[in-house]
Amino acid sequence: MKQQTYQFHIRGMHCKACELLTESELKEFPYIKKVKASLHSSLVEIEGEFGDKSTEQIAEELNQVLTKHGYSLSVDKKKKQINWHEFYYAIPFTVLFVILYIFLQKIGLVNLVNVSRVSYGTAFIIGIIASLSSCMAVVGGLLLSMSATFAKEGDKIRPQIMFHLGRIISFFILGGVIGVVGSAFQLNAIGSFILGLLIALVMLVMGVNLLDILPWAKKLQPGMPKFLSRHALGVSKLNHTLTPVLVGISTFFLPCGFTQSMQIYTLSTGTFTTGALTMLSFALGTLPVLSLLSFSSLSIKNSAKSGIFFKTAGLIVILFAIFNLINALVVINILPPIFNF
Repeated sequence: MKQQTYQFHIRGMHCKACELLTESELKEFPYIKKVKASLHSSLVEIEGEFGDKSTEQIAEELNQVLTKHGYSLSVDKKKKQINWHEFYYAIPFTVLFVILYIFLQKIGLVNLVNVSRVSYGTAFIIGIIASLSSCMAVVGGLLLSMSATFAKEGDKIRPQIMFHLGRIISFFILGGVIGVVGSAFQLNAIGSFILGLLIALVMLVMGVNLLDILPWAKKLQPGMPKFLSRHALGVSKLNHTLTPVLVGISTFFLPCGFTQSMQIYTLSTGTFTTGALTMLSFALGTLPVLSLLSFSSLSIKNSAKSGIFFKTAGLIVILFAIFNLINALVVINILPPIFNF
């Protein structure tokens, strides 16, 4: 049968992880030989043997596996619709979050703004936000894919526990390793400023993409080398006793902007203990939602209120970016300490 190539427009992608998840899901079709998804152009190119199927029939069939992740394919490019009214709800929710955050900082549970370090409580809160964002969609996809593989053999609970243990332990150990690596650099004020600026820019781009109002901003989204992330995603397809643990470890290397920003910060800690506890706190923050996903059909992306949630998350992440940027400027004495809650 003749190989055919089709190109479809895709909606619902927010980050590099979405590219991987889309490609992984579509490659499960036996007649598809090659898939390439692009966040920048919002296009998916597929190559395979489709027989006499029309492009509309192909898109409809492929959408059956993509819609559960919040993505949709179409033959024609659909005009971007921005639901500005969702900000009427997102802005008050963001204000309430900030008030709660300041309260928690007042009683010493988190550290909202500190020029020298991110507290473990703050790392935990960022983990919660990450677990609810589209950037964690690929982790959820990994988890569900792995669960389906083992569920066929009647083993539902043990793989879930092994996954979460593997993820938490690996974030602790690898976070410590990054901290040790960072100690070799002995960052001065300028180095700390550059790292702080980098973290702020990563989070700013991530927040803007969550708002989904500036399509061109997707081109600025950083990501881990795709070949490495693709191998990490492929681990979930293995059927081995240790597969859940390996899948948990692999999430450390997936292109989630939240994880990457925390890894960048961990590099500046300079010690195994601080680096390990920072990444552990972040991983524990993601645990509640991922645990719910393990044993339910939880999917924020498919919720009718998903637009409000993502805009709220985007505004919160942008605030984190602004705080990091201000703190970076304080470190090199361009600005005096502004926040003193």
